[in-house]
Amino acid sequence: MAPSLNQYNMDGTPPTPVVIDSYTEKRILRKLDLTLIPMLWLLMIVSFADRSAIGNAKIQGMDIDLHLTGNKYNMAVMVFTIAYMVFGIPANIVFRLLGPKSLAGMMVLWGLCAGAQGLIKNYAGLVAFRFLMGVFEAGFVPGCAYLIGSYYKKDEFLKRYAFFFSGAIIAGAFNGLFSFALAKADGAGGLAGWRWIFIVEGIITVAMALLAYILLPTFPKSTTLFNDHDKAILLERLRLDGNHTTDDDLRTNVLAALLDWKIWLATLVYMSAQENVSSIAAFLPSILKGLGYTSVSAQIHSIPVYCVAFAMTLICAYISERLRQRYFFALFGAVLNLTGLALQLAYPHSVNVRYMGTFFMTAGCYIVMPIMVVWNAINIGKGYKRVVAFAMTTAVGNCGALISSNVYITEEAPGYRTGFAVGIGMSCLAIVAMTGLYVGLRVGNSRRERKVLEGSEVSGSGEEVVREDGVGMKYQL
Repeated sequence: MAPSLNQYNMDGTPPTPVVIDSYTEKRILRKLDLTLIPMLWLLMIVSFADRSAIGNAKIQGMDIDLHLTGNKYNMAVMVFTIAYMVFGIPANIVFRLLGPKSLAGMMVLWGLCAGAQGLIKNYAGLVAFRFLMGVFEAGFVPGCAYLIGSYYKKDEFLKRYAFFFSGAIIAGAFNGLFSFALAKADGAGGLAGWRWIFIVEGIITVAMALLAYILLPTFPKSTTLFNDHDKAILLERLRLDGNHTTDDDLRTNVLAALLDWKIWLATLVYMSAQENVSSIAAFLPSILKGLGYTSVSAQIHSIPVYCVAFAMTLICAYISERLRQRYFFALFGAVLNLTGLALQLAYPHSVNVRYMGTFFMTAGCYIVMPIMVVWNAINIGKGYKRVVAFAMTTAVGNCGALISSNVYITEEAPGYRTGFAVGIGMSCLAIVAMTGLYVGLRVGNSRRERKVLEGSEVSGSGEEVVREDGVGMKYQL
C-alpha cells in the first residue's frame, strides 16, 4: 500500500523502502502523458482562443458596431492584462489551497464572461467583461504549470510543459478560421457574426470546464490516478528528484519568492517575450490584412505562421531538455524574434519579406516562453515558493501585454513602426536579462563547488536546487 502524506518521515523519506523499477516508471509516465498532458493541452487551446477571439471579432465588424474609435480597442485588450497581472499570485495561491479541480471553476467563470461579450451593447460592456475574464483566467496557466511540475521530474518537465503551452499556438493557428466560420452566422438570431464568435467559444469553454472537473487528477500525494504500488513509485521518484514537500509555510515561501533575484530576471524575460506574443495574438490578423490580404486570406495566411512556431517550440524544448541546456535555446528564440521584427521595419513595403518576418517573430517568442517558465521553476525550490514563481513569471510577466496594447497605433497601420520598434527593444531586454540569469547561475554553481572543495556546507539561502553528479548543489543552466 502506498504511504500517505502523513506516513512520510520528517525528512520526506517513505517509512519503508520503495524500489523503483524502470518498467513501472515508464508505465507511469505513459499514463500521465496520455491523460494529464492532453487534457491540459485542450484546456490551453480553449483558454487562448477565448482571450484572442477579440482580435478576430475586430476584423469581422466589432469595432464598427461598438464604435471603437481611436485606441479604444487597445484599451479593451489592455484591461484583460491588468486584471491577469494583479490577480495572478492570489489566484495561484488559491489554486494551491483548493487543488487542481479549482481550474474547472475558473474556466466556468471566464467562459461565462467570454460568451457575454457577444451580448454587449457598448464599449463599457466590452471593457467590463474583458477585465473579469482576466480576473478568472489569472490562475489558469501558472496553475497548470504547477500541476505538470508536481508530477514530473526536473529533466522531464520542459517538453511536457512546452506541449501544453503549444495549445496557445494551435489556437492562434486555427482560431482565425474557426472565428471566420462562426461569423458566417451573421444575422442568425438577430445577432451580428462577430457576436457569435464570443457566444459559441464561451459555450465551448463552459463545456470543457465540466469535462475538466471530472477528468483532472488531484496533486500526486492524493491522486487516485494510480494504484497503491504505482503511486508509491511515483512519490518516491519525485522525492528523489527533490519534488517532495511536507510542511510548507505560506508566508515564508511567498516572501522568499518575492526576494529571489532569479525569479525577477526570469519574469523580466517572460515579460519581454509576452509583449511580442501579445502583439501577434491581438494584431497579426490586422498586420496581414494591412499587407493587402482580405479578412479570409489573412486568417489563412496566419495558419502556416503558427504551425512553424508550433514545430519549432516543441523541437527546441525537446533538444534543450535532452542536452540540459536552457539558456542557449532561449537566446536562439530571442534572436529569431529580433530578426523578424527587424525585417518588418527594414522592408515596410515588401509583402513577401514582411510575411517571412512574421514566421521569425512568432516562432522566436514562443520558443522563449516555455523555456523560461521551466528553467525558472527547476531552480527555485518547491511548494508555495514554486507557486509564486509560476504566478510571477506567467502573470506578472504578462504586463508585457500592457505595452503591446498601446504601441500598435491604429493611425500607423499597416506599418506599425512604433509597435515593431518597441518589440525590438523588448527582445534586446530579454537577451540581457536571460544572460544575466545565466551568468548568475554559473557564479552560484562555482561558489557551491568551491565550498564543497573547502569542506564547508553548501547552503546559505535554504534553497532547494538540483544535485548533479553527486557534487554539491548545482543550478541547471
